[in-house]
Amino acid sequence: MSAQKLKPSGVLGGVAGFLGFSVLAGVLVTAMVTPALAVTSLAANNTIGVFENLPDYIQIGAQSQQNVIYAMRDDKPVQIATIYKQNRQEVTWDQVSPFLKHAAVDGEDRRFYDHGGVDVPSVIRAVIKNQTDASAGQSGSSTLDMQLVKNILVQQAVAEAKTPQERTKLINEVTQATYDRKLKEMKLAIGLDKKYTKKEILLGYLNIVGMGSNTYGVESAAQQYFSVSAKDVTLAQAASLIAIVQQPSLQNLSNPKYYPANKLRRDQILDAMLELKHITKKQHDEAIATKIEDEVKLSPPSNGCRSAVVASAKVVCDYVTKVITSDPVGDAEANLRAVKAKPNATQNAIAQATEQVSLAKANAAPYLTALGSTVAERRANWDKGGYKIYTSVDLNLQDTAQGALDTWAPPTEARFDLGAAADTVEAGTGRILVMAQNKIFDDAGVVPGAPVDKSRTALNLSTDHPYGNSNGFETGSTYKVFDLANWLQNGHGLNDLVNGSGPQTYKPSDFTAPCDPGAIPGAPFPLRNDGNSRGGTMTVKQALIRSVNNAFMNMAKQSDLCSIRDTAKSMGAHRADFKTDLTVNPSAILGTNEQAPLTMAGAVATIGAGGLHCTPIIVDKVVDPNGKELPGQAKTCNQALTPEVAAGVANAMIGSMTGGTSSPGNPRDNVPIGGKTGTSPTTHQDWIMGTTTKTGTAVWTGNVTGKAPLRNYTNPITHSNYYTTSRFQILKAVIKSANTNPAYRGGAFPAASAAMLGGESATVPSVIGQTTENAKALLESLNYVYADGGPVASALPAGQVASTDPAPGAKTPVGATVTVYTSDGTLATTMPDVIGKNRHDAMAMLTSQTYGFSASNVTVVWVASSGNAPVPGDFCKVMASNPTAGAAAAKTDPVTLNIGTGLPASDPDATKPPSGPGCNP
Repeated sequence: MSAQKLKPSGVLGGVAGFLGFSVLAGVLVTAMVTPALAVTSLAANNTIGVFENLPDYIQIGAQSQQNVIYAMRDDKPVQIATIYKQNRQEVTWDQVSPFLKHAAVDGEDRRFYDHGGVDVPSVIRAVIKNQTDASAGQSGSSTLDMQLVKNILVQQAVAEAKTPQERTKLINEVTQATYDRKLKEMKLAIGLDKKYTKKEILLGYLNIVGMGSNTYGVESAAQQYFSVSAKDVTLAQAASLIAIVQQPSLQNLSNPKYYPANKLRRDQILDAMLELKHITKKQHDEAIATKIEDEVKLSPPSNGCRSAVVASAKVVCDYVTKVITSDPVGDAEANLRAVKAKPNATQNAIAQATEQVSLAKANAAPYLTALGSTVAERRANWDKGGYKIYTSVDLNLQDTAQGALDTWAPPTEARFDLGAAADTVEAGTGRILVMAQNKIFDDAGVVPGAPVDKSRTALNLSTDHPYGNSNGFETGSTYKVFDLANWLQNGHGLNDLVNGSGPQTYKPSDFTAPCDPGAIPGAPFPLRNDGNSRGGTMTVKQALIRSVNNAFMNMAKQSDLCSIRDTAKSMGAHRADFKTDLTVNPSAILGTNEQAPLTMAGAVATIGAGGLHCTPIIVDKVVDPNGKELPGQAKTCNQALTPEVAAGVANAMIGSMTGGTSSPGNPRDNVPIGGKTGTSPTTHQDWIMGTTTKTGTAVWTGNVTGKAPLRNYTNPITHSNYYTTSRFQILKAVIKSANTNPAYRGGAFPAASAAMLGGESATVPSVIGQTTENAKALLESLNYVYADGGPVASALPAGQVASTDPAPGAKTPVGATVTVYTSDGTLATTMPDVIGKNRHDAMAMLTSQTYGFSASNVTVVWVASSGNAPVPGDFCKVMASNPTAGAAAAKTDPVTLNIGTGLPASDPDATKPPSGPGCNP
């Protein structure tokens, strides 16, 4: 590396610079032997007092290098991405080719093994030449020790800088072409040579030196320019790499236009290596004859998640980096401090900011403390690099999910902003096995004026806002799983009857929300079932299987909305934006809160894990730059539901998968699975989530930026409707793939207990004939809702209860409405005395206005006379009636008349209808 044209500065000004540096040459020799004496001499001469303020040596230390992220395939780690501030891979002495070692020494500092950090003859020669012959160019005097010192100082400046402007300023300070700076390098180089061996110094140099653009060190350079490791480079390649260090921006191998300059310097280095007998004449001549273009095989560095080597894992890479570098809690606390500092801050604003701190603490992903106890420390270590991050993602499952997403929710959809995500979490641990989305992850930013590419996005559609900038999506009826869990927690059962009729209208007084009374609407609101289904009375299990809105709204009337919210939170549910808690208005039980697919995958896995909820985590372990294995994210679990309640919920969810709304997503591979669908009111978001005893998966498809209904569009690849097909096919593919792996294949769910299956239903009591006051008191004491149906025609005295709906003895849901109808008395009558009258006269009397019976309700039974002989007087005469004469009756009651035939019982025609006068009606 050529020395810069040195400028006199500080105490080395003007002519004193030349004289001072001449004195320095002698003093440096002394410094190598007796540093204290040298410093005293210099200070006495008042020429270089800076020596007194310098440390004795500088640490080589570890330099910034690559971080590598891995996922699993067939139980083996596979590299998916590299992340770095500087493209550097530190290597050991044995991992560097001898050609590189000799090329560096012979080309840059041939007396490296003889001097003590500073090559005094070279210094004197450079001073004389630079001071006496400005036109002669710059004469080099920097040893490898001094170059290493300079590079270390530059890296320290980079690490210390907090802004690009500060970075430029600090780098300029440690690289400015002045005698003071050169003096500092020399002093530190002398100390370096005393502390470290020549091998350590040379290796440090080879690992730190700039090799063009953002590439540092011979390992990364060898891989970038020749696609080989530093230990495998040829002689010509080694000389070309060391040729770069002289002028990295003009002699690197990234572009053929730099080849001539590189070859000129390369050949000089080869000449030096031959002169010093480190290569033979034959090796020299062959290397000289080698064309650079024949050697170069570029492997451009793939830095960042958009360049992940496993395309399906780009969002996985991004999530891992966000888990390491994001600080939702710290950001929320900073926001709270800022709000409090405002002179006009309101108590409401402070309360909201305080709530956001609590939400961040409750819902943030577990910090990766292996990289540091504070976010500043984690970010600094991540920037410095050298870490290997091993994730829990299974690439076999990931690729399956990605393939299904690409087919059933193609990112090339141009008619609307179609998004989709699939996430799978291991039940009982929270380990993320799948995190995939249909859109191609690309955080490069939008090029001004360039057309918008809807197939790409910088969003991670699976995650909360701090980890992917998505605010989540309305979950629709998938939320009913939380509603059902709360129902069973509160002592109800799956076989409870509920009113799922639709539409229904609900009053504010139907609901309670003690945690937020203002969340209850101030006016009645109507609710219909999906598809305008009429619903009807059904069991709670049927309500989940059919996903009946009004059934769950009526269930909510028997709970409190805050209790339902708290059950959901215990299972991991939370809003993706971290700004507010889950809302508790009545519509929230139908899934109006926006949540992340990863959140819902973790929540549904709670059912598969017997009620144990584990926060989703993605980092299994970390290996630090020293090779030490460190723990990954902490497993954080809570028993959200009792195993008994979880089994009850699973029982209903299995029904949804075998014969309900979720059944199109069932892979039917003989593995029990429970599921639940969800749809936003406008069908612009739709979901399905499923759980086995080993995994929980959530699939979302929807419109990312608008409300175009999915049911209005057909997939151009499959020619099927997005709404009715896509989510089911994606879930089916993921679950089926997981079940082929013995580690993730689910088993039988625990059976639901009698307590979970049983439940409260009631039999409507009879209040017929009671006053309305007494009927109302009795029904309300049994938790029924009394409704007045008004008067109806009845034989009962006016004002008494004539009938109810449901009728007495009917089975109804607890808390159902019973409509009571009262008698208007218009049907009351008495039975006339028709004994002895002929049939015609009896019928005339019964149907007269006086008695009002209907002829169609009169039944005639022909009877024989007593005795063994005919009795002509009985012929066609009424012998008996039911009701009996004088009995109270209703005009609609049936009447039976026993009419004689006049024949004895022994006569075959004794009970046959006769004919004759008076026998016709």
